[in-house]
Parts: sequence; structure tokens; C-alpha cells
Amino acid sequence: MANYFLDSPELEFHLHHPLMKKIVELKERNFEDKDKYEDAPVDYEDAIENYKRLLEITGDITANIIEPNSESVDEEGPHLVDGRMVYASKTFENLDATRKAGLWGVSMPRRYGGLNLPITPYSMASEMMATADAGFQNIWSLQDCIETLYEFGNEEQRKKYIPRVCQGETMSMDLTEPDAGSDLQSAMLKATYSEKDGCWLLNGVKRFITNGDSDIHLVLARSEEGTKDGRGLSMFIYDKRQGGVTVRHIEHKLGIHGSPTCELVYKNAKAELCGETRLGLIKYVMALMNGARLGIAAQSVGVSQAAYTEGLNYARERKQFDTAIIDFPAVYDMLSRMKAKVDAGRAILYQTARYVDIYKALDDIARDRKLTPEERAEQKKYTRLADAFTPLAKGMNSEYANQNAYDAIQIHGGSGFIMEYKSQRLYRDARIFSIYEGTTQLQVVAAIRYITNGTYISIIKEMLEEEVSGEFAGLKERVAKMTILYEECVNTIKEEGNQEKQDFLARRLYEMTADILMSLLILADASKAPHLFTKSANVYVRYAEEEVNGHYLFIKNFKPEDVEFYRQNNREPAE
Repeated sequence: MANYFLDSPELEFHLHHPLMKKIVELKERNFEDKDKYEDAPVDYEDAIENYKRLLEITGDITANIIEPNSESVDEEGPHLVDGRMVYASKTFENLDATRKAGLWGVSMPRRYGGLNLPITPYSMASEMMATADAGFQNIWSLQDCIETLYEFGNEEQRKKYIPRVCQGETMSMDLTEPDAGSDLQSAMLKATYSEKDGCWLLNGVKRFITNGDSDIHLVLARSEEGTKDGRGLSMFIYDKRQGGVTVRHIEHKLGIHGSPTCELVYKNAKAELCGETRLGLIKYVMALMNGARLGIAAQSVGVSQAAYTEGLNYARERKQFDTAIIDFPAVYDMLSRMKAKVDAGRAILYQTARYVDIYKALDDIARDRKLTPEERAEQKKYTRLADAFTPLAKGMNSEYANQNAYDAIQIHGGSGFIMEYKSQRLYRDARIFSIYEGTTQLQVVAAIRYITNGTYISIIKEMLEEEVSGEFAGLKERVAKMTILYEECVNTIKEEGNQEKQDFLARRLYEMTADILMSLLILADASKAPHLFTKSANVYVRYAEEEVNGHYLFIKNFKPEDVEFYRQNNREPAE
């Protein structure tokens, strides 16, 4: 019987990273729960065994329930019935299975009914969910919204809502509006405090809301009358039990059919303020989005893995001219690059997750006591690293998922274009990953300050100081040469001081950054586990080298006036 965890030794490899010891000790507060809760670990080794057991359960459910249901869910999709969203029938089976297995509220503290898992193993479970069905992963992974309520809500709200999510109630984040897409500061859904009702009332419309008819919503709304920017927005908790919200429309989408995308109408919907007024966008949405972006990175790796597996299995079975097509150079070239992207993408995903784990655990400790100077320094360090790595993990993995899904269809040939084959669903599902929770273009915007202020270059140089196995010394030297080219490009653009040119070339700088960092990460992984990563390390560094050299030539030969060619090429010709 298949098991997505046991069949993927790469996941267990990342579970044993040296930083996990620090993460477990911080998350478990030196194992203070061991005397209060029967399932709490007594030491590091016990914690890792707990994570493995949960991941094995997840691997079983995803491989043997969720994946077999995926085609039916994709075909049926959710329905709109009397202003309510109704999931596809097999989605209810998926929800039931994950609830019975205790796979909800897994990152929440035990005192609220959670399992107190770090983000890293949670992300592994999320990846496996996406390998099985990216649409269901959306529904399941939105439980992560409870992190924001836990961090910024009050204790009464924590006790009221967190146990419900731990028992399997669903969540959504209601941010986007018909006239405010990525520009969230333009959101106008109105929040008015009612003295009569003793609560806030929400009125307006939200659009493109994933899992929009969920049990518990976090809602961005305008609480400050007369404002038009982000400073007038606050975050609210809406409980479906209170009524006042109807589903006006479910979007008919290209992919992720199992994940309902809803247009919601709020009419005097009763809600609670989460945190303080005016901080909804400035503080709370930023926390929500960072968590969501890591979730999309995990989702992307899951679909990348599924696409590679589909392509590999088909190439092994399909024969042309009495030869399995996997033996054709054009095909094994594609498959090798697909696998290298999965492994390198997974490396940056879990490196980012580990950084997030450390700073979040320290943030949590800081709510109970004053951090020591050493702890504050670590908190600052890992917050900076998480902020720098998150846009790379989300942006690059979402692009790789699209590329791998595209290549999976190409390997299938004409069969890949037929709806009976899974590869077409992966292709449709993957397309949204580089769009929602911040487009790749917005990930570039988030990363560019770390490019120009030297953060990434400092990280890269530190990583270049680390030892790799002798067999990878030559590859590391090639990465060092890429770094010289990269730094030259960054310095050239900074010295010129032309903002429009910087904006135009930012995507290429972003990709160079990610190529180099992921090359170093996969080399480090290959040094520790050559049986798992040697092939991918060799392929990925060569792939990165090709990209970095190409971008270098483009940037070095690009003149400020060249921007005009691109601008005018898309304008109407002069009459």
C-alpha cells in the first residue's frame, strides 16, 4: 500500500536537519508539557518519533483516500445551494478522514486541543496533501489562519475558536474585493460598531475567497470612516453560526476545482475585532500572507512531485520503436530537470520553514516572559532570514510547479492532452500557484530590497564558507563563479541608480538569487545524503549556471534607454 511519507525518504531527511533540535526545544519549552499531557514528548527523540507517526498517518490518508478521490472531486466540484456552498461529495470523505486522524489544528498548543507541531512537519503534511489533491490541500491548509488568531487575538477568543479548528472546523481569510485585488489597502467592506448589539457589523462584498463558506473567517474590513488607505483597515473574526453572510457566486475555475472560490455578501454580519483597530493590513494581514505563502510553496512542491512521478511512470511504461521513452535523451533530460527542481525547491521550502519555526517559537515565548539578549538576537536573525527566504520559496516553487506540470504533459505526448490522464489536472491546478497569495511579480518586489541591501549576498557568502563533500567541490566552485557574476550585476544596477531599470531587471536578479541559494542548499543536502541528492545536485547546479550566465549577459548588455523598446513595443503605432 502506498504511503506518501514512507515512499519519500527526502521528507524524513529534512525532518532530521540539525536545526530541528533547536526548533523542538523552543516549541516544547524544554518539554514542560510532558507531565500534563499523555501525548506530549519527553525529549527530542520522542518528539521526532511523534512527528514521524503523524506524517505516516498523513502519508497513508493522502495516498489511499485523498488521491483516489481527486478525479471525482475535480469533475464534480462544489455547488451553490440556497446561498450556501456545498462541497463535492468526495470532499466530505476527505474531511471526515482527516478529522478522525486528528489532522486539524496541528500547530496549536495542547491546552487548546492542538498537537503543538512545528511549521516544518506541518509543511510536510501540507506537501503530501497537495501531492494527493491541491484543491483539498487548500481547504485543509487554511487551518493555518488560526495562527494569526492565536498570535493577535485575546485569550477569550483563543479559548472560543482554537478548539473548534482543532476538532476540524474550517477557516478562510476574506481579504480580496471586486475592486481591490492585490491592492488590499483599497478594501472597502465596512465595519461599524453597534452599541445596540455590542459587536461590530460587517457590510459589503468579498470576492475570490478560497473556501469562502468556511466555519470561521478572518475578515479585512474598513473600521475607520473617511479613510481610503491601509491605515483605516482592521481584522475581524466572523463566525458562520452568527449568520449574515451568503454566498452569491462560486467561481468556475481552470483548476483546483475541489477548492471553492466564493463571492460573499455581508449584510450586518456580527463580528469580533481581532487585535487592535487600524492594524488589520499593516500587521495582521502581513502575518497571514507570510503563512499562506509558505503554504503555497508546500503546495507547489507537492504538485511538482506529483507531476514528476506521473511523467516518470509514463516514460518507463511507454514504448516507441521498441524502446521505453525514458531512454530517449530528450525525455530523460526533462525528467532529470524535473527531479532537480523538486529537490532544490524542497530544500528552500524546508529551510524557510525552519527559519519561521525558530522566530515564531521565540515570539511565542516572548508573550510569557522577557527574552534574554541572546534570544532577542536570534529572534531578529531568524525573522530576517524568514522574511528574505519566503518570497523565494513561494515564487520559485510556484513557477517550478507550472514547469513540471507542463513537462509532464509533454512526456505523455498526445495522451497528456486527454482528460483521462492525471497530468492535465496537475497542469490546470498548478497555474494558480504563481498568482494567488501574491503573484511571482509581487514576490520579486518583496525580495528586491534584500537583493539591493546585500542581505542575500551575505547569506550566499556565508554558505560558500561551509564545507561540502569532496565529490561536490567542483560544483561548489561553479556556484562561487556564479556568485561573482551575480554580485557584479547587483553592484552595476545599484551604482547606476536608475529605478526604472532596476524595476525592469528585478525578476532576473531575483531568479539569479534563487538559483544560487538553491544550488548551495542542494549541495549541502547532497553532502549529507549523497544517495538521495547527488544526481539532483549535479543537474540543478548546471541548470542554475545556464540561467545565471544568461541573466548576467542580459543585464550587463542592457542600457537604460533599452527600457523604451519594451515599453513602446506594446503601444499602438503612431498615426
